[in-house]
Amino acid sequence: MPELPEITVFARDMQKELVGRTISGIEVLQPKCLNLPEEDFRAALTGAEILGVRSHGKWLQVETSRGWLLLNLGMGGEILLTSRDRLPEKVRLIFDLADGAALVVNFWWFGSIHYVKNANEHPQVSSLGPDFMSLTLEEFRELLHGKRGGIKSFLLNQKKIAGIGNVYVQDPLFKAGIHPLRSINTLSDDEIQTLWQALRETLQESIDHGGSHWEQNLYGEPGRWDSSFLLVAYREGVPCPTCSTTVEQIKTGSTHTHICPNCQPLKPE
Repeated sequence: MPELPEITVFARDMQKELVGRTISGIEVLQPKCLNLPEEDFRAALTGAEILGVRSHGKWLQVETSRGWLLLNLGMGGEILLTSRDRLPEKVRLIFDLADGAALVVNFWWFGSIHYVKNANEHPQVSSLGPDFMSLTLEEFRELLHGKRGGIKSFLLNQKKIAGIGNVYVQDPLFKAGIHPLRSINTLSDDEIQTLWQALRETLQESIDHGGSHWEQNLYGEPGRWDSSFLLVAYREGVPCPTCSTTVEQIKTGSTHTHICPNCQPLKPE
């Protein structure tokens, strides 16, 4: 599932490649991913010039001369800049560009492409919390102040903080020595600072390496952030890199998390 690093990489490359280009046509192969009837969606964006691309959490926001195109890849998918004679096998939507190129979108599950006049009026985008990489330490502290729920659930809640998912949350919790089920109100100031730093370092590391190796970028190339960067995430049964205790997988709400039970003890409230 693409998370903040992959979406950031998409936004950077789309800003570079698409700004100034015009959408000359749209082919919709999966109408249910739209927020409008297919005919209205095409009418709204055909002829629009792309003015800019930005990311917020797991959402891509494409500003055009006729409004906003909002993309969320859901559980995964691809966005490729290609041409009509080099289309991938699976396609959900094709944006033909006036210069002959094609922006191709595919979803695995639960992806969406929406058109709105104003991005701030979109119910899902407007309800997002701040993008994690925009948060200062003090802003992060303020978000956690007075909260009592589990720290991992809070970090994954896109209405609280946007962009963090299960791939990138596990190792920062390990680096900070924090059990994913720890109640937020039990965290010390030092633990909060260490967690903020660890999250920033991990997310930026992936961005610098073009995102996860398990995802493709705008050009169809895999990222360079692969399993060699993982410390305990998805490494069940291997020795902890710090203390050699066996890494375990535990259930954390609707997700699983890999932890070192020695380095990340679950402290009582």
